[in-house]
Amino acid sequence: MKIHFSICFSVFLLFTLKQLYAQPSQILRGTVTDYDSKFPLTGVNVILYKDTVITKVVATDENGNYRMEGVPVGRNQIKFSYVGYAEQTLSSVMITSGKEAVLNILLNESVHEINEVVVSAFKSGETRNEMAVVSARPFTIEETDRYAGSRGDPARMASNFAGVGGADDSRNDIVIRGNSPGGVLWKMEGIAILNPNHFNI
Repeated sequence: MKIHFSICFSVFLLFTLKQLYAQPSQILRGTVTDYDSKFPLTGVNVILYKDTVITKVVATDENGNYRMEGVPVGRNQIKFSYVGYAEQTLSSVMITSGKEAVLNILLNESVHEINEVVVSAFKSGETRNEMAVVSARPFTIEETDRYAGSRGDPARMASNFAGVGGADDSRNDIVIRGNSPGGVLWKMEGIAILNPNHFNI
């Protein structure tokens, strides 16, 4: 009997101490609406801060209502954040243990200007060199493997086009419409190179 009484007394004492040392809390609720149209906003983040650390986050429902439980009694910092609207932070919201705190918020729209997006397109076979106004023909790395006798060499591949000739199989310099092979400018990723091959022949 004494053992049973001591167990009950210990449980009662622990429960009482927990209630004494537990931090009192309250419920914070309210509605978030648009400042101009007074239309309720859905999905607004209601954030509770403890110093600079986020402790609780809730979101408004389809009617713009929110309900946050377990808000500690005292002064609290609460931020309302929503895409397309200016954030609103209240740093001294007083929460008391006597009744639920009701906080209705109006948010203003915020316009953010971003840089323009430029989309450019090229036709198939169109050159991207602005200096070449006529007789320009681009080709890709994949095309160099499809042309007969090119062996992955862009100079040998270019010799298949009209008006372009090469010396022989032992050389890879090309002659375009009778001009000197020294007048050909090779570029790789916009940088001028002497020859498109590893070894200059």
